[in-house]
Amino acid sequence: MITRDDVLAAQARTAGRVRRTPVLRGEDPRAAGGPVWLKCEHLQHTGTFKARGALNRQLAAAERGELDPAVGIVAASGGNAGLANAWAAASLVVPATVFVPTTAPRVKVDGLRRLGARVHLVGAEYAEAYDAAVEHVASTGALFCHAYDQPDVAAGAGVLAEELLADVPDLDVVVVAVGGGGLFAGVAAALAGRAQVVAVEPVTAPTLHEALHAGRPVDVAVSGVAADALGARRLGQVAFDVAQRSEPVSVLVDDEAITAARAALWQDYRIVAEHGAATAWAALTSGAWSPMPGQRVAVVVCGANTDVSTLRPLDEPRTSR
Repeated sequence: MITRDDVLAAQARTAGRVRRTPVLRGEDPRAAGGPVWLKCEHLQHTGTFKARGALNRQLAAAERGELDPAVGIVAASGGNAGLANAWAAASLVVPATVFVPTTAPRVKVDGLRRLGARVHLVGAEYAEAYDAAVEHVASTGALFCHAYDQPDVAAGAGVLAEELLADVPDLDVVVVAVGGGGLFAGVAAALAGRAQVVAVEPVTAPTLHEALHAGRPVDVAVSGVAADALGARRLGQVAFDVAQRSEPVSVLVDDEAITAARAALWQDYRIVAEHGAATAWAALTSGAWSPMPGQRVAVVVCGANTDVSTLRPLDEPRTSR
């Protein structure tokens, strides 16, 4: 189980290597409350918060003597964790091998190759890429860097919450998207006893919601517009342990709400967000969750690895060319 101490250790370890991303003051999109702050983690290295956890994982492993610089690291990813681990490995000058499903967006696969990673496309879902990565670890001895379910990964992600509270003291609520749960786990561990976490998932990939209902992580069917980023079949054990302790508010949103939230972020703030990152904002724009009067709320915009040609303001019709 990770705690705030683990997050603070990750903050010290990664200081000066990751970006301290800005916080933008916005407004409650349904005018139900006051200001809402946006933690612009889409401006992080590789366009996603995952750079934090990937770097912390690799640095911590190197400190423990677990990382062979000649063999390097291996990761399985829908795209973003692979980008983060390839970037971290490049910064440490070690080889990176990344397994991704064939459904991974081209923008992410191209990014992996630009970072120097050896890319293998395997299967239609993250779980199949994961199995192939585990086999690669067994045959090579490479350091396995999980997309979300390792303490070092979650603790690294939690550093953004420390930054957030330093920039906006007295926050009451932080809203995050959940896939496998690494971001949620780190943020909830960092904020324990200081702020509530609202955990937002697509209806089509409700890993945390179903784990809380079942009392343990369980497999769920995965589909929908955010599956490339929030497409884990099962909540990670690290996240479940933190959820048992922190009792988050679990919220589900549908694809229509996610797509509308993504368009709203572009229209209102010119934020380029992928569907997974827009999922947290969708909780507010759709009314699936609303703050209490006077609550100070922040939303983490966690990734920007998307096809920008698909961004258009709300209600703008598609045009043929």
